[in-house]
Amino acid sequence: MADDNRIPRDKTNDYSDEWAANRRAFIKEKTGADLKHTGQYSIDPKILPGNVENFIGVLQMPVGLAGPLLINGESAKGEFYVPLATTEGTLVASYSRGMRVINECGGVKTTVVEQFMQRAPAFIFEDARQARDFGQWVKDNFAGIKASAESTTSVGKLIHIQQWSVAKTLYLRFNFTTGDAAGQNMVGKATLMACEWIRKQLPGVKYLLSGNMDTDKKHSHLNMLHTRGKRVIAEIVIKKEVLKAIMKVDTRLLAKATVLANTGAMMAGAAYNGPHSANGIASIFCATGQDEANVVESHAGLLSSELLDNDDIYMAVTLPSLICATYGGGTGLPTQRECLEIMDCYGTGKANKFAEIVAATVLAGDISLGCAVIAGDWVSSHDEMGRNRT
Repeated sequence: MADDNRIPRDKTNDYSDEWAANRRAFIKEKTGADLKHTGQYSIDPKILPGNVENFIGVLQMPVGLAGPLLINGESAKGEFYVPLATTEGTLVASYSRGMRVINECGGVKTTVVEQFMQRAPAFIFEDARQARDFGQWVKDNFAGIKASAESTTSVGKLIHIQQWSVAKTLYLRFNFTTGDAAGQNMVGKATLMACEWIRKQLPGVKYLLSGNMDTDKKHSHLNMLHTRGKRVIAEIVIKKEVLKAIMKVDTRLLAKATVLANTGAMMAGAAYNGPHSANGIASIFCATGQDEANVVESHAGLLSSELLDNDDIYMAVTLPSLICATYGGGTGLPTQRECLEIMDCYGTGKANKFAEIVAATVLAGDISLGCAVIAGDWVSSHDEMGRNRT
C-alpha cells in the first residue's frame, strides 16, 4: 500500500487535537467529505487511549429523556429519568407513555437473579475417553484452577465450570462474576491464566482459548438458559382501568394479542417474543457508553403475561443475558458518564441498579408499543412524529 494512502498516525502521541485534525484533512482529501460537525467536540483526546484508534472526532447523536419511571427494585428504588440516545422519532415519547402506565400502577418490581461472564476454551485430546477423564480432573482440581484464574484480577471470581463433550473435544465454560464491569476482557485474561496452569499440570494438553461456546457478542439459546451478563426480571400488575384510560386498550384484548404475538415469535424463531427490547437497550447503551455489540446478546429474553381473575394483567420482562457496566470501558467518557449520573449509576456498586433500570425501561416500551399496535395508532404516531426528511 502506498504511504500516501495510509491513515496518518503519530506513534508517540496520536491522541491529540492536532492529529485528529490531520486525519480529518486526510479523509477530506481522499473522499471529499467535510467533517465539520464530527470535528467539534468538548472531550480531551488524551483520555481516549483504550477506547478508540485513529480518532477523528465524535458522533453527535440526539439524547432524549424518558420518565419519570417508578421502580421498586432491590438496588433501584424510586423515580428515575432515563436517557435514550436515538434517531427514531416517537421512541422517547413511547417509552415515557409506558412509564406513565407503570407509575399509575404503583411502579415496577425489579430483581437481579444471577450474573456471570464467560470464556469457553476447548481442550483437544486423542479420543473421547481422554476428554471424559480430563473432565473429571477439572472437577477434582477446581480449587487450583480457580486460584490461578483469580490471580489476574481483584474483582473477578470464578464460580463454576460447565462441561460439554463432543467427539474428542471437551468444551469448558468458565463462569465468573465481574463486579461492576461487563468483564469480557477480564475473564479472557483470567481464563488464559487458568488454561496455562492446567497445561503446566498436564504437559502436552492442547486447547483453544475460545471454542465459541461463550457466544461472545452473538445470540445463543445457551444464554437463555445459562445466564451471560445479568439475568434481570421486571414485573408489574397493570390495572385494567389504568390501561384503558392511558392506552385506550382493554386488558383482555392485550392478553389475546400477546398469545398471537408469542405464536408469531415462535414460528419466526425470534430471540425475543415481546415488541422491541432492542430499542430501549440500544438507546440506553449508546447514551451510557456500553459496548454496543452487546445489544445482540442483551436484547434476547421473554415477555410473560397472565390475565388475572379481576381482569388486571400481570406482565414481566426477563432478560437472561443483559451485559452492562457502570465502571470501565466507555462508561467514563464525559457525556456517557453524565448520562449514567442522571440515574445515579456511575461507578462501583451501581451495576445491579443500572440493570434493573434497563429491564424496567424495556417493560415500559413493550407496554407502550404493544398497546399502540392494538389501538391502531402505531403507524399514525410514526407518521406524525417519526419522519425527518431533511
